[in-house]
Amino acid sequence: MFLPMKTPWRNSFAIVGAGLVVALGAASAAEFVAPNISYTRVVSQAVDEPPPPEPPAVAHVKTPDDVRGIYMSQCVAGTVSFRDNLIKLIEETELNSVVIDIKDFSGGIGFPTENPALKPFVSKDCGASDMKDFVASLHKKDIYVIGRITVFQDPLYAKAHPELAVQKTGGGVWHNYGGLAFIDVGAKPFWDHIVELSKESYKLGFDELNYDYIRYPSDGPMKTAVYTFSAGKSKEEALEEFYKYLHSKVKPIGVVMSVDLFGYVTVHTDDLGIGQVLERALPYFDYIDPMVYPSHYNAGFVGLKDVNSDPYKVVYASMAQAVARVIATTTPNYSFDAIPIASTSPQLYEKKSYPASVMRPWLQAFDYPVAYTPAMVAAQIKGNEDAGLDTYLMWDAANKYRSLREVLAPQ
Repeated sequence: MFLPMKTPWRNSFAIVGAGLVVALGAASAAEFVAPNISYTRVVSQAVDEPPPPEPPAVAHVKTPDDVRGIYMSQCVAGTVSFRDNLIKLIEETELNSVVIDIKDFSGGIGFPTENPALKPFVSKDCGASDMKDFVASLHKKDIYVIGRITVFQDPLYAKAHPELAVQKTGGGVWHNYGGLAFIDVGAKPFWDHIVELSKESYKLGFDELNYDYIRYPSDGPMKTAVYTFSAGKSKEEALEEFYKYLHSKVKPIGVVMSVDLFGYVTVHTDDLGIGQVLERALPYFDYIDPMVYPSHYNAGFVGLKDVNSDPYKVVYASMAQAVARVIATTTPNYSFDAIPIASTSPQLYEKKSYPASVMRPWLQAFDYPVAYTPAMVAAQIKGNEDAGLDTYLMWDAANKYRSLREVLAPQ
């Protein structure tokens, strides 16, 4: 099956969106309280003074009950007039959140840092030099700030560390049809790069971290791709190992974590050829953000010859199925914490039941392959609501949100 995907060029369909905040607080997520110690003072004996208190962590905004947000690119975050226009849209409507690129398709980091492990990868093209102050200003407006981190698609890191990249048959770094390199999912040194970036981002003030491109490549000369570090493992197993590691390093700090998955994960039980399986991601993230853009589905989905003819049906079918799988206590999908149920054929496994609210879709607010009208945007919101969900994120690579503005305008 051909799977439409997000690609780096965001101002056309080759640009189109995703197809999910993390890190170390200022030093500690909880205030350190020194024990009361009595010292016996002896003449000429030095007495150790208790350490000074840790500086307070950067303030964060509590996750809204129903997150409703829009995406903001690195370049827009660094352009005051453009970003202010989007913030005004949030302030004047039911929106309450913004998703800002921390690391985009290029691998470039969108804010300055003196962290020696991250500094070489700060973007020279886009980003906000005042990102920390910008995030703080959003907090003053009670806007929830989500930082988006593209993970395994990272040409910048692959250039610096070609040995960790997906290789091609015969040698050298593999590239997709867009000329972009991916890091091998099993390359554990890169996992620590993502963890370090997560910690730095949370310390900067991002309230939630949203991880995108946690997957294997889906377009390009796939038969020539060689996965050195994840050889001998299924793609879904290798991805779950990364989920587990990321969660173990980041979640203890108290960070809200989310992941972007292809829309098809809501209705398929295989890994789509890229390693993504809904049940394998559930234990490790607070929110699962499937990209249920109607334009990204194939003709024939839910009986539609033209999937763009009925955005409501596409979103409703996807999210209703997602909710059913999330709240279920059994699944046909194996995962690390799955418990096999005896005498079931095909094999079923026990799983934890999660609240439906962990599902939070990306909806389509961009024009492809037709102009997406206000009615089409509104239909997606309605389909999501009828599936039992009141939370969503909107994607428009151009950051214009023409039709969404009309949908959310006061009547």
